[in-house]
Amino acid sequence: MQKALSKLYYLIPVLCLFPFFSAPLALFLGILLAIFYKGEEVVKTGKLTKYLLQGSIVCMGFSMSVNEVIQTGKTGFMITVVSVIVTILSGILLGKIFKVEKNTTMLISSGTAICGGSAIAAVAPVLGAKNNEISFSLAVIFVLNAVALFIFPAIGHLLQMDQTHFGYWAAIAIHDTSSVVGACSAYGEQALQIGTTVKLTRTLWIIPLALCIAFFNKNKTSKINIPWFIFLFVLAIIVGNYIPGMAETNGHLSWLGKKGMMVSLFFIGASINIEEVKKTGVNTFMLGIMLWFIIAILSYFWIELAF
Repeated sequence: MQKALSKLYYLIPVLCLFPFFSAPLALFLGILLAIFYKGEEVVKTGKLTKYLLQGSIVCMGFSMSVNEVIQTGKTGFMITVVSVIVTILSGILLGKIFKVEKNTTMLISSGTAICGGSAIAAVAPVLGAKNNEISFSLAVIFVLNAVALFIFPAIGHLLQMDQTHFGYWAAIAIHDTSSVVGACSAYGEQALQIGTTVKLTRTLWIIPLALCIAFFNKNKTSKINIPWFIFLFVLAIIVGNYIPGMAETNGHLSWLGKKGMMVSLFFIGASINIEEVKKTGVNTFMLGIMLWFIIAILSYFWIELAF
């Protein structure tokens, strides 16, 4: 049984290259594999998933219109600023209500406000968080990310949201970059471009947030992880728009990026530690769910009123 499952681990990334495969299906199969393995890693990918996802996002940048990206960035800036501040403050308040540990509260709030697991990884060393606090926070964020990828496109269609509205909404209300890209790609090309741009703008907030936490913690040895790949994403957009004769190459690189993103989602799903999810307290999950619920509703109404 285990050998058969191991073969699937290598087969599914290949299947991701075919047109019939989708981002939600890739994530679902990854989670299914993680459940069968009961918390054990099928294959140790190390940092492969992280770099594959970042490289895929950079590749998708080649086919994006620089004018639309600038306009999207300007429009989404204020929404991003307010959503980050509101999410952090709401998280701190809910943490006290649900009596969740301070560090865990801050990690979940940061993950919800900015970019899921990446924000948690960046903020954890600044907070001096313990391994179990990081594990519990990641478990909550990963589970909610998986749910978001499946339900957000369905809710968007139910509410008859156009691609512009959905792109902004997904970028603000979904935690992790991978799930934003996955949900938006399932919704449409325009939603994908808007969602990716706004999400990466939001990701840059890792830096000021980590600096603020370091200041209040008075921890001079804290290390802040800067998301350098975002600058490569911007460079890819510039190259794709201003280097002559790039049209066909841009199309190939964009296709490669989308397929790489699906493979990343499969690896992310397969890496979810089911045992850690089981250990996570009900209050910790309730904090994550309520915070997500608040930001999803508030951002939806703001976007509907703003556009």
